[in-house]
Amino acid sequence: MKGLLLRLSALDADAATAVRVIAHFEALLGGGLDPVTLARSTAGLAGCAAGLELPDGRTARFGPDGAPLPGTPAHVSGRVEPEPGGRVWLERPGAPGPFDELVLEWMAIAARVLAGRPRQARPPRAADPALVELVLSGREDAADRSRALRLLGLDPAVPLRVVAVAAGAGSDAGVEAVALMGRGAVRGAVRVARVGELGAVLVQRPDDGPAGAGGTASPAAELRAAVRERARDRTAHRAPAPGCGPARGRGTRAGVGGAAGPLDARTSWDQARAALRFTAPGAPEEAVADHDELGPVALLADIPVARLREQADVRRLAELARGDGAGGGQGADLLAALAAFCRTGSLRQAAAGLHLHHSSVAARLAHVEKELGWRLRDPQDRFRAHLALYALRLADAGTG
Repeated sequence: MKGLLLRLSALDADAATAVRVIAHFEALLGGGLDPVTLARSTAGLAGCAAGLELPDGRTARFGPDGAPLPGTPAHVSGRVEPEPGGRVWLERPGAPGPFDELVLEWMAIAARVLAGRPRQARPPRAADPALVELVLSGREDAADRSRALRLLGLDPAVPLRVVAVAAGAGSDAGVEAVALMGRGAVRGAVRVARVGELGAVLVQRPDDGPAGAGGTASPAAELRAAVRERARDRTAHRAPAPGCGPARGRGTRAGVGGAAGPLDARTSWDQARAALRFTAPGAPEEAVADHDELGPVALLADIPVARLREQADVRRLAELARGDGAGGGQGADLLAALAAFCRTGSLRQAAAGLHLHHSSVAARLAHVEKELGWRLRDPQDRFRAHLALYALRLADAGTG
């Protein structure tokens, strides 16, 4: 681990810091964890006061010097209220630090363990980016790729999937990939590194069958659950401090490639990046795309971007998104309502997914119908609208 941290520090200081944060909490989870230890160690790690309150009433609050603090906090810079209850928080003077959200996420994971909710998966492991790039390369020979897989602790005879992670504005994709996988939702051997502007995640599940048998079940459902949990913690229990920039995790998206033999990981990587182009920030069902689930729709990614942008439906949808039509300035809301309705086929389900009253969603859909001439209750028009949405995302994403 020390050698890996030194290599990561030279390549990416943010990724190295994220690894240190996760390693700290993994050590706590692997030892004798109690509220006092968790609060005191978190305060020392963050360099500010930290505290927790568990559902059973146990509390702890410590300063960065390890001294217990009495009373209630005067200023909470960030907090999370994890299920099944309780809360964890940091008390940093001024704006939150750049890694406070990651610290709070992992402190919440540890608090859930203390509250009796067990972790169900092995933790992700930050990997040497050079080894991951070698595995994903289509140029290196099989012997070199096989050796890289073994150095990563993966089995060259067991299929794997690759996940491509993109970060929102102001965030690092490698850090976001570590944080997303750090929710502990994805079972199996998980290796994370940053490759270019994306986070690359190798997922291998030896119990899913030998190479060539189509094993390694998709982690898409687990990733959507992790996105949903992060969004719930962030929006329900934390507001960004003024002037501190976008919160980490906001806008994170993931594309999941199909199962492939480890020596053909490049195929899954290409599929993951193609699936990523179909995603949009927001609802977990939109933020995570699985290449297998897309089916023949994935072929849209092979169409040149220029042709997609020239298609009439796509062009009009792009104008609506920019607010060029009547009632401008609400383009993002209109597209979110349209995507939710196309995905569910139900006004009430779409409204529930957007956390809006169904009348608000109905009004937005009526505006879309008026501007584009569609009747969204008609399955053919809804299918047409869904294709246009996908094509617009592909056009906006470029070649990925």
